Amino acid sequence: MTTIRFSETTTSTPAQFVAALTDFGPGRAQLFANSADDYLKVHDQGPGFADVTEGSGGVWERLHYNWSNLHHVVLTTTDSNVWGGASGHSYTLTEHADGSTTIDVVIVREGKNLKGHLIATLFALGGKSVIRKAFDNTVRAIEARNIPTTTPITTTRTEV
Repeated sequence: MTTIRFSETTTSTPAQFVAALTDFGPGRAQLFANSADDYLKVHDQGPGFADVTEGSGGVWERLHYNWSNLHHVVLTTTDSNVWGGASGHSYTLTEHADGSTTIDVVIVREGKNLKGHLIATLFALGGKSVIRKAFDNTVRAIEARNIPTTTPITTTRTEV
């Protein structure tokens, strides 16, 4: 079993991060590279939870999302073509006085077959930097999505 841990600080609030994480609409791959639209299927969803299948590149997993606590979001793998039942993700979000948020990420990968064991081993050997870079891209995309838009000021000039 492989466990990857890292932290990322963002200008997004916990609510903004969780809103993006739990947006299962088309275009999800623009925020989460490993969640291609053709794999995405929402089986059930309610206040604070969802049951979703997602993936890409021949790897998929069904996840139970629990965001009943906006400061601790847990994704538990319930089925997958490569990951076993101990797999999942957790995000602990800590708000700071300056408006930033630190996201502590824990990803657990338990291979359930040869392909899963090989991918988990690759993650253990050097995948942390790849996963962290992908997460950094996600965080920056969420920040960009949350930048308030401003209406340009137009002036009218009257000639006399």
